[in-house]
Amino acid sequence: MPDLRRTKIIATLGPATNSPQMIEQLVAAGVNIFRLNMSHANHEQVRSDVTHIRAASEKLSRVVGILMDTQGPAIRTGERDADLKLQPGQVIALTVRGQHSEEFTSVDVNYDDLVNDISVGNVVVVDNGNIKLKVLKKKHNQLECEVLTEGTLGSRKHINLPGVRVNLPALTDKDIADIELGIELGVDYFAMSFVRAAEDVQRLRAILDYRKAPQKIVAKLEDQSGVRNVDGIIDVADGIMIARGDLGIEVPFEELPPLQRRLVKRCVVRGKPVIVATHMLESMINSPSPTRAEVTDVANAVFEQADAIMLSGETSVGKYPLECVAVMDRIARRIERSGGAEYARLAKPADMHARIVHQAADMAADVNADAMVVFTRTGRMAHHAAWTRLQGPMIYVFTNNALLLNQLTLPWGIQPILLNFTDDPNQTVHEAGHVLLSRQLIAPGSRILFVTEATIQGKRVDTVQIETIG
Repeated sequence: MPDLRRTKIIATLGPATNSPQMIEQLVAAGVNIFRLNMSHANHEQVRSDVTHIRAASEKLSRVVGILMDTQGPAIRTGERDADLKLQPGQVIALTVRGQHSEEFTSVDVNYDDLVNDISVGNVVVVDNGNIKLKVLKKKHNQLECEVLTEGTLGSRKHINLPGVRVNLPALTDKDIADIELGIELGVDYFAMSFVRAAEDVQRLRAILDYRKAPQKIVAKLEDQSGVRNVDGIIDVADGIMIARGDLGIEVPFEELPPLQRRLVKRCVVRGKPVIVATHMLESMINSPSPTRAEVTDVANAVFEQADAIMLSGETSVGKYPLECVAVMDRIARRIERSGGAEYARLAKPADMHARIVHQAADMAADVNADAMVVFTRTGRMAHHAAWTRLQGPMIYVFTNNALLLNQLTLPWGIQPILLNFTDDPNQTVHEAGHVLLSRQLIAPGSRILFVTEATIQGKRVDTVQIETIG
């Protein structure tokens, strides 16, 4: 039987990887989901990427998902004719609405409410933490700020305002245009940036519902508001991404590891897919080997049993994208053999069908089954199966829904397979067993636990049965 990885790998496409040949190699290397970063990708490139991903998936007979990551309401500095060298103690002005300081060097900011939202004494973090400014004075449409760290400020650098509740829309006009493109192209997931509350997710949900679009929503936690409101966000989102880049700026760096652990645990206990993202193998953008600290970081996310681990710059612009996927794959396989944090044991599913699947997973382990097979039309039973974090037996999920198939690339530990269901549940079970044998996913004589859904006298009946296949 094959040694299949349970933790999924997400790779971001970019100039280093968006050729048809490289996409095919990444699929062969084990990428489960490709991320399209709409902060950088244009619509023409996205159309090309989606075409190449679907072609590689079909050619290699690998199920691959596509996640479109919206840019979100980013606060950025304006364009500059030349880079600005900054020294500690220097005073500069952050200005909005085109009003420049007569006394200090001015830096334009694209957020009109900046002066209203921020307070004297707050720290402004620029360029992913490379530059820090302390607000000294508010004056009309500008902030006078003291430079705290030496750095060079270029054009359109990202700004973080740790602890500040900003008055920004959940979705920008650009985001909505990108989402319309994603619906048209049939991507599988939308990652929604800078989610601060459940209402943000519900706005995107309303757009998808209006368009009768099947895409799932992954809410990105990137600031303190999102963390505070995480329970409500988990309730309404289809998945959570712990986006450690911005989040690591928003909270003290020593708080990030326990925060990640708490967030992963909360998602696993509640049965919601969770992705750990950003800077996982950052040094491999320019190096063929990871640092030992990076190996441990990836290993921790796998041990915590996050559904997926994500590569960003490592595969979008890095020199060694294939090596990055190989490193993640090796680490994940090794850590999975050692067990995990087992947060799922704390789960208390209220749904009857979820309880049946959890009990079936316990039975599969008790009888030393070689695999557990679940059938699903909507994806619900598949997510229940992933929720169990079943150790040992592999989980194969059969669905007759082609649109759902690629969305099942995210949940932990499940291998999705497309199968036409028959009206006879026993015949469907037989055909599923044949598929597993023909693909050499199981050996003849394997003991398989099936969780099936039958309709008897117009009522849905869940059954659990154990069969020896072949």
